[in-house]
This record gives sequence, C-alpha cells and structure tokens, in this order.
Amino acid sequence: MTKKIKRELLEGSRAIALTVKNIKPDVISAYPITPQTHIVEDLAKIKADGKANYEYLRAESEFAAASIVLGASATGARAYSATSSQGLLLMSEVIHNISGMRLPVVITCANRAISAPISIWCDHSDVMNIRDAGFIQFFASNAQEAVNQHLIAFKIAEKMNIPAMINIDGFILTHSYEPVHIPTTSEVNKFISKRKLVDGDYLDPKKPATFGALFPPEYYFETREKLHNDLNKCLNEIVLENNKLNKILGFKNNNGLFEYIGKKNSKTVLIALGSVNGTIEDTILKDSSVSLLKIKVYRPFPKKEIQKALKNAKNIAVIEKSISFGQSGPLYLDIVETLKNEKKNIKNYIVGLGGRDVNKNIIKNIIKDIKNKNTKDLSFFG
Repeated sequence: MTKKIKRELLEGSRAIALTVKNIKPDVISAYPITPQTHIVEDLAKIKADGKANYEYLRAESEFAAASIVLGASATGARAYSATSSQGLLLMSEVIHNISGMRLPVVITCANRAISAPISIWCDHSDVMNIRDAGFIQFFASNAQEAVNQHLIAFKIAEKMNIPAMINIDGFILTHSYEPVHIPTTSEVNKFISKRKLVDGDYLDPKKPATFGALFPPEYYFETREKLHNDLNKCLNEIVLENNKLNKILGFKNNNGLFEYIGKKNSKTVLIALGSVNGTIEDTILKDSSVSLLKIKVYRPFPKKEIQKALKNAKNIAVIEKSISFGQSGPLYLDIVETLKNEKKNIKNYIVGLGGRDVNKNIIKNIIKDIKNKNTKDLSFFG
C-alpha cells in the first residue's frame, strides 16, 4: 500500500526553515540578504518562540557568519547558514577554509545575480563563482526537492566530512508557495542521527588537533587530491541516501543526481539547473520528440551517469542562467567534457541573466534552434 504523503501550502523559504529546524542543528549563524532573508528570519523566530534549542547568532556580515559556523563545526557542532549573491562572495574566503578543513557545514544559497550593476533577481552567477570550492552542490527545481536535498546534504556532509550547499532560485522558489511535505521529527530521526564525532575530526582540549595549518608543497598537494577523490565518492553516497529517504517519506524513487523526463530514445534533450526546469517540463509536455535532463547534483558532477542517460541523444541544448565571461556557460563546459568522445550536436543557451523571464516561447525557440545544425555554439536567448 502506497504511503499517503501529507502536504501543506508553504512559501519555499518557510519550508526550508521548518526542515532545518527538524534536523536539529546546534548552531545557526547568518546575515540577512535578499532573497535569503525569509529563511533566517523564520529560523530566528522559531528560536525566539522557544520551539528550537539551537544557538542562533546574527552576525555582522556574511564573512563573520561563515566564520562562526566554521568554528562551531570545528568543535563538533552541527552548523548551518544561508546566504545569497554578494553575501556568498563575501563568504568565499571562509568557504574554501571550510572545505579545506573538511568541516561538514551546510549552507543554503538563495541564488541571485551579482553586481554590478545591482540586481536582486535570480540567476546562478553567485554559486558559479565558488563551484570549485570543494562543496557538494545541490540544485533544486522546486520547494520539495529543496526540502529533501537539505536532509541529504546534512547526512552526506557529516558522513564524508565534506560541506554541502543547496541552491534554490531566489524569489522564484524562495518566495513562491507550493504544496510541500515537511518531514516530521520522527521521519528525520529515522534518516539522520546526531553527528558522530571521531577523534581528530573536531577540536577537543583533551585531545589537541590542528585545523588549517601551514602545509608546505611536500604535503599540500595530497590534501587537494584527497578532497577531490572523496568528493567524487559522494555520488554513490547520494544515490544510497536518496533511496533511503524516499522510502521513509514515501516518494517515488529517483537517483537523486538527476531526473530524466521524456522518452529514453529522444534525439533532442534539454539540460538545465534549478527552477527553469519547471518551465521546460511544462513546455515539452505534449512534445514527444524532446526530453529533459534535470541536473540536481552539480558537484561532484555525475559524468558517467549523464553519459548513460544521453546515449541516444543527438541534439543537446544546455540551458543555463550564468556565463563564464570570455568562454561559455559553466554547465555547458561540463557537458562538453563529459561527452567529448561522442559525436553530438551540443549548443549552449544563456537565459535569465539578472532575473530576465524565461517563458515557454523562449524554450520553444531554443528547441527549434537546436534542431538547426548550422547554429553557433553559444547563444543568448532573452
């Protein structure tokens, strides 16, 4: 008998805050920045109302907030923060320290364009600036995916000693309302227990350890190699933990890395990150000639799994809300490298920069364009 899933109509930010509360972090620190604000406001109110026991510290800046959760995690605490745009860039020095120290901090990024010119609307330029920082990177297409990814992020981060970031499109998902199932405390406890502490992985006055020491060239190289290899190992762990979570919550099974929508033998496949997948899915609903690959985990990049999913594709449109200036879109570069030994027509479509609307007509025009083999590799569709 299929488990009945209870859902309630919630703002995306509220759904994330309630989920984080049920995961029971020890320390939360953040600085408010649009459009992340509702998440940390809700968490602050939950604490003020006596409904949670975590320590909540509003820092004087995002740099300070990241430093606080770094320090908290280093003492063995379960630590969480959230940010957006310029706030994430201000955190960037500490972000690299968190991963380099192998601390399982979890951060939500409400994706927003970066300045200048100033924009408060959504694109993915903020997170793409730190995509190589050594964090696990999740991307949510809707509020329910974001909720589930927060649970998986905490579980994998603490299992592998690698920090994680969940990316949820600012305003489009953070401020819109959807039917969402918030995992109960009982369901959360079935999935994730208290952080297990191992000597040497946290600071203990009785058993001194050093974090972030000076490493000369004779030793530094190996730390980078190990972080890279361990990050790649997270792919299997994500699939494993995603399956466990689906069984607990009663959701349909998917691998947690990506979702393929449409016919398996489609010659034309669109690939994207984040909320634009909803628009794409709605656009191709009645078009059996086109399929969609929704990527949910961007780092580590699931190369082998994507190769298999795209084996029948001939025309591949990589649609993304960011640009690597002077080159192309970051996701496009990953797809091209993944399929470098295969003869496929792969084109890059930059959309939605600075929050520009991405509607069905744009997606339809992209579909027409990708089927034209004479088009250029990079196009701005706005």
